[in-house]
Amino acid sequence: MLPRYIRIFDTTLRDGEQTPGVALTAEDKLTIARQLDNLGVDVIEAGFPITSKGEVEAVKLIAKDCLKVEVCGLSRALKSDIDAVIDCGLNSIHLFIATSDIHLKYKLKMSREEVLKKALEALDYAKAHGLTVEFSAEDATRTDVGFLKEFYKALCDAGVDRINVPDTVGVMTPKRMYDLICELKKVVYRPLSVHCHDDFGMATANSLAALEAGAEQVHVTVNGLGERAGNAALEEVIVALKLIYGFETNVNPKLIHQTSRLVSRLTGIPVQPNKAVVGENAFAHESGIHTHGVIAQPLTYEPIPPEFVGCERRILAGKHAGTHGLKAVLSQMGLELSEAQVKEVLARVKELGDKGKQVTDEDLMAIARVVAGELVREDRVLNLDELAVMTGNKVIPTASVKVFIDGRDYVASKTGVGPVDAAIKALQEVLNPVIKVNLREYRLEAITGGSDALAEVVIKVEDDEGHIVSARAAREDIVIASVEAMVNAINKLLLRKRIAGSRG
Repeated sequence: MLPRYIRIFDTTLRDGEQTPGVALTAEDKLTIARQLDNLGVDVIEAGFPITSKGEVEAVKLIAKDCLKVEVCGLSRALKSDIDAVIDCGLNSIHLFIATSDIHLKYKLKMSREEVLKKALEALDYAKAHGLTVEFSAEDATRTDVGFLKEFYKALCDAGVDRINVPDTVGVMTPKRMYDLICELKKVVYRPLSVHCHDDFGMATANSLAALEAGAEQVHVTVNGLGERAGNAALEEVIVALKLIYGFETNVNPKLIHQTSRLVSRLTGIPVQPNKAVVGENAFAHESGIHTHGVIAQPLTYEPIPPEFVGCERRILAGKHAGTHGLKAVLSQMGLELSEAQVKEVLARVKELGDKGKQVTDEDLMAIARVVAGELVREDRVLNLDELAVMTGNKVIPTASVKVFIDGRDYVASKTGVGPVDAAIKALQEVLNPVIKVNLREYRLEAITGGSDALAEVVIKVEDDEGHIVSARAAREDIVIASVEAMVNAINKLLLRKRIAGSRG
């Protein structure tokens, strides 16, 4: 018997974009749509065309891009909304109208009979124009179950293609969701879908419960983006369906991490470090007991293989580290130390951790080289010789840098939105012939108070091979601190390359 197949309806570009603070351009939405198409979702909800001219432009752009996936647009049960979807060149529509008593009384000011009539009229109009129709009863999970069954049954009889059950304000529990879907399956004879919000932190669990009860499709968003607390997260649902339930989808899980990073970058919404599946710490281990176990057999503390979602395992050095984990980290850096030396490095790492200091890769490398008997002042591959910055209220911020790499000088100038941005861009420009780097994270912290506060800059930098390093620098001048932190990070990447080259 073949594994059960679940359809994935992605609404990142519609419900996900309704995340407070998110505003995607048409080009951004097209980029995400192409990534979702490559990922293998079954349906992309491209947007809500009636809302704005920009939304129409974006949906049209996606509609004509010849994607393999079904592309649909959201629409209220109004002819004007439906016409807007049709005008975008779509052949699939997601219709909705509220059905709960609270919505009928306070928002729509309509009776149940009037809402059902309006829904059927909208369905007939959409079908008459050749559209594939998925229909949602908004706030379904707070709707009287008897009326909900009557509503959905009437839509099925009228030729709807799919029925969707939205938990609009996330009030369900997995048990209640399971029972509701079982009840609806008694009258719904079209494919049944579910759309869960995360107000009580149960969107993924409720979605899985619905699928367990017999639903054939699930609505998701990348990184769980969406209104208020968000929606069921695509990455969580996909991994659970495959690894826990053994269900099949068309999604290629190896592209999940890449997709998450793309959406985070374009929306400007960072992924919390401890986010399931795609968080920075999802496959990171520091505790000595855990790292020992993972190194011996990953299944001891990794229920999800990192490579399954296109990620990599990270062993960290910190106050909770053990010798096995530390040896693994040092080995990744190209440093092989004796057992006694590893124990000494570990003691120093724990000492720093107990003082509340986060031990970066650069810190660890410096400690290890000292313990190994090398010079305290390590030979740097990259050295900053000159930095000049011009800024003001009537000039475009401009920065010039001169650096030495193995005795050879490189010079470049760049403009930016501010002096820090200009300086970092100039440094990136000057290094292009040698190494290409992207700034992944920038954090500024004032260590002391006052206008002359000592500022600590903490950054993460990624090279073109996907290696990520972190570094920090502290100065009273924020621009210099930022550049020094970048230089420190780039030195680590260059040193890593040099060590890898000598070993290879």
